[in-house]
Amino acid sequence: MKKLIIANWKMNPKTAREASALAQAVAKGARRFARKVEVVLAPPFTFLVLPTIASVKAGGLSLKLGAQDVFWEREGAYTGEVSVAQLKSVGASYVIVGHSERRAFSETNEMVHKKLLAVLKNGMYAVLCVGEQERKKETAFPPLVREELYEGLHGIPKPLLRRLIVVYEPVWAISGHGVGADKPKDVFEMTILIRRELVRLIGKKRAMRTPILYGGSVDEKNSAQFVGEGRVDGLLVGGASLRPKSFIGIVRSVSEMSK
Repeated sequence: MKKLIIANWKMNPKTAREASALAQAVAKGARRFARKVEVVLAPPFTFLVLPTIASVKAGGLSLKLGAQDVFWEREGAYTGEVSVAQLKSVGASYVIVGHSERRAFSETNEMVHKKLLAVLKNGMYAVLCVGEQERKKETAFPPLVREELYEGLHGIPKPLLRRLIVVYEPVWAISGHGVGADKPKDVFEMTILIRRELVRLIGKKRAMRTPILYGGSVDEKNSAQFVGEGRVDGLLVGGASLRPKSFIGIVRSVSEMSK
């Protein structure tokens, strides 16, 4: 199975011209690693429709497009929201759901659940983010992560979960929080705990096939360690995804670690 690397551009870059240049640079650099690594670009909504970004997918450059958020209703009077159908119509096939920065804007587990269900029911890949608020002091499974998994996934038909991806995203490790990335050993322990919890929630067969990614201050220097020692199936990359050289360095490192 290919490793998965998702570039979360967040509210960057500033202009359409910069977004186009960034997408083209990433597409050109990542093309040679396509056999082992799946790369997903998740730009702001406004840039998904740029011809130069759409061509990244349509032009056979082995990249996929994703969205940073979605609304659960199909259509209607929901000012400022974007539906699953609208995202699919512009070529997006992945959607990030429950990112810590969305949860910080009062997004509840119930809202995350509705978004997950909408994404999965419409045949898209749902990238569910979970993670604790503070650095853990022991190997016990953080109650918050268990709660986010359970309340996000409960009641979703198991056949739909074949397109589920889980990201372990400890809030304190995200770039800008001043603490830095987790240790690969700790990420490995959390991956095991998350996998065990998924077995309990969705069954062993489905849980063992669910990719688990890591997100939190990932760069070209530590990415190989997270994939190798941390045993994750891929990475959610924030700040480094805005620097083509750094991001391609991450893709290269992960490719070299993949069998």
